Amino acid sequence: MRVLVLNCGSSSVKYKLFNMEEKTISMHGTIERIGMASSRIKHKVMEQKEFTIEQTIPDHQKAVESILQLLTHSEFGALHPEQKIHAVGHRVVHGGEYFHQPVLVKDDVIEKLERCSEMAPLHNPPNVMGIKICRNLMPGVIQTAVFDTAFHQTMPDYAYTYALPYKYYKKYRTRKYGFHGTSHKYVSNRAAEIIGADINDLNILTCHLGNGSSLCAVRKGKSIDTTMGFTPMAGVAMGTRCGNLDPAIIPFLAEKEKMDWHQITDLLNKQSGVLGVSGLSSDFRDLEKAAGQGHHRSRLALDVFIYSVIKEIGALTAAMDGLDVLVFTAGIGENSPEIRQRVCSGLSYMGVELDQDRNNIRGIERIISMDQSKVKVLVVPTDEELMIAKETTKLYERSLSHKSA
Repeated sequence: MRVLVLNCGSSSVKYKLFNMEEKTISMHGTIERIGMASSRIKHKVMEQKEFTIEQTIPDHQKAVESILQLLTHSEFGALHPEQKIHAVGHRVVHGGEYFHQPVLVKDDVIEKLERCSEMAPLHNPPNVMGIKICRNLMPGVIQTAVFDTAFHQTMPDYAYTYALPYKYYKKYRTRKYGFHGTSHKYVSNRAAEIIGADINDLNILTCHLGNGSSLCAVRKGKSIDTTMGFTPMAGVAMGTRCGNLDPAIIPFLAEKEKMDWHQITDLLNKQSGVLGVSGLSSDFRDLEKAAGQGHHRSRLALDVFIYSVIKEIGALTAAMDGLDVLVFTAGIGENSPEIRQRVCSGLSYMGVELDQDRNNIRGIERIISMDQSKVKVLVVPTDEELMIAKETTKLYERSLSHKSA
């Protein structure tokens, strides 16, 4: 079975073609800078080297058309013309309270996704656009939606309810939703497999640390709390997002700086986080280098980030009443031994003992704690696309069984 996974952003489309029988990736790539003069396609087939195609991509329609053409291209393709795609799995950031699990896309699903766009205005519109384009270009091919928010729908009401007048939850569904759910689900399950334990017997805390970061408490395989909230702005300090802050700061700055709500939102989303503190960069690699050279504000930015992660680990551990496994994933979590070490050094009271030699890795699976550590610590590279492909395969097979019944 061949599954195409698409992740449509505002100016990019990431894609991967999976052969699910062989559990291999046939091809993958990214279309960047859609609608700009310098748009391009970065494309890779199997064991071949990645190459770049400079091509004008005016819109998402052309982007998806280009991907479909590449699938069967005589030189760059991964499929013979007679081979077909069985299903397309789409990453969708926000499913609101409508969707607790991945779904087959039908007209009513699209209507609900469009209603969720006001809660994820940067993400849901291009996600939905990609679905609509694929339905038009690939009639008869099953389309699925896999949600960043769905994994967190198992949170209890006391964890997702904000202490605001309850009428606003009833009217507008103002509550904690959480994000990165596909990643948290994948790495928590994979961590249980690596240590050879039943996930239903474990309290796992997953740290998805990247330019956007979130932590998740996974008890018995289910999300019971997470750090992001109504939007992906809440939680730990991030690359350009502020994370948690006193909400009274917002009207204070708006008045002092004469900013409207659009300017304030841009400030909190795109100018804050470690970029705002350091004044240098949102890239943690730049900050680690600059801090090592004595740049005080880069060191401060890293300190703020690490402190916020340590605090959230403590809070989520309390929510689970203990911790068995701590997992690091995503760009920073997978590739920064220094940040992993600094986070773990603040958790010694929990019995976390890191093995410095094991921790000296980037981007590979490994248990990095000492054998005697009370909490097992792992690095697990995330694979959201594989998770989407697996969920899509399940839905595809279920739809076939329904047809034959």
